Amino acid sequence: MQEENDCTTDLGFDFTGKTVFVTGASRGIGREIALAFARDGARLILSARSNEALTAVAADIRELGAEATCLALDQRDTASIRPVIAGLGPIDVLVNNAGTEEVRDTLEVDEALWDKIVDTNLKGAFFVAQAVAAKMAHAGCGAIINLASLTSYVGVPGAVPYGASKSGILGMTRAMAAEWAPKGIRVNAIAPGYFETDMTSVFYENKDWVARMVDNIPAGRLGDLSDLSGAVRFLASSGAKYVHGQCLVIDGGYLAKI
Repeated sequence: MQEENDCTTDLGFDFTGKTVFVTGASRGIGREIALAFARDGARLILSARSNEALTAVAADIRELGAEATCLALDQRDTASIRPVIAGLGPIDVLVNNAGTEEVRDTLEVDEALWDKIVDTNLKGAFFVAQAVAAKMAHAGCGAIINLASLTSYVGVPGAVPYGASKSGILGMTRAMAAEWAPKGIRVNAIAPGYFETDMTSVFYENKDWVARMVDNIPAGRLGDLSDLSGAVRFLASSGAKYVHGQCLVIDGGYLAKI
């Protein structure tokens, strides 16, 4: 694995006075992004299926001197999404991150697994974005960042429902951007490459698989969760004020190589 030189500088984003809503914030990508916005001065609204799962993240955010509100929200329960979000105050940024995955041979996928993954990752994400966009449209501005994936672009064996849901996120992002730009709402996405999280840890248990993946990544390493927060904050910032309907792939050059 090649050694990476750190030639980067802090971009210095400022979200003081802004409210950022991060779904699936209890761990992994959602947690990392929430903490990054907290360091930039934002007020955070954190959601997960239970408030208890968010306790530690909220405590970390408050230690940084930022505000954190915890929200129990199960995206599969679409009937609850609109009233829960309607009860919140103004939202400046939505990071539509909540998702689930289960690796299974495609011939063994049943309707229950399909519904669990697609309803969470795509259907639930749509209705969260819809409810938040209603608030943003009233304010005349806002930024939504959806979580796509490399599986939005390439096929991964054993991940058909997940790939279907994340391909849907890509189409959803573009259509929302086209429709909501006149309302002052920018909709974009990021597509993380190979990052180890609780949800994807099953892949990383196979060291031979990890070695093969690293060999195919020009940057010479797997992604670190901190590699994602700058891209999300850029898309949420005024620096991206003319960026609509794009998906920023964050994969160390993996897709560019193949």
